[in-house]
Amino acid sequence: MTSRLILVRHGQTHSNVARRLDTRPPGAELTELGHRQAREYATALTTSPTVVVSSVAVRARQTAAHIAEITGAPHLVRDGLQETHVGELEDRTGDEDHARFTEVYQRWLHGDTGARIPGGESADEVLARYVPVLEDLRREYLTDDDASVHVVSHGAAIRLVTAAVSDVDADFAADNHLDNTGSIELHPRADGTWECVRWGSYTPPFEAKGSRTPDDPMG
Repeated sequence: MTSRLILVRHGQTHSNVARRLDTRPPGAELTELGHRQAREYATALTTSPTVVVSSVAVRARQTAAHIAEITGAPHLVRDGLQETHVGELEDRTGDEDHARFTEVYQRWLHGDTGARIPGGESADEVLARYVPVLEDLRREYLTDDDASVHVVSHGAAIRLVTAAVSDVDADFAADNHLDNTGSIELHPRADGTWECVRWGSYTPPFEAKGSRTPDDPMG
């Protein structure tokens, strides 16, 4: 068995239900369904994580707390793993606001990493705060073959980072969103890069499959 980094999207939140662009911590809490999703995720694990790490957002911390309680793994909170900030679109719910974010997000995945919503982050800024945390976790915990780190974070950030640090196709990353408590599995390579071995229910090659347009642009 090789060591594994599992990037997990948080459970359902009240903002998810309202289709609200909620990206700045602390953010909305989990719904009752979201709490149940987190517990079901933990119960379904066949091995206990070495450690569960969450972003600073309330929804990620609540999800991680359930996983830690059920599996007995320690729970750490790390800054840098929060969602991509959408600037002036924060708290908006309109279809046009979702489409505006999606357009910028598509540009990020296809190489325009300096694009941004006014007041929000560029992809370069997201990667600059997020990727170093993953590298720290690799050095701290993924030195043993049977180690696994579960990082509870946020859909748009997880997909962006995975596409940036592995060889997942940009169109696949754009189209294949993560459901609440959906996850992506990365394996550390000897050369310092990451191999994506699972994206939700999909396995390589990650090429134009499962395309859909979700209600939640942050998924």
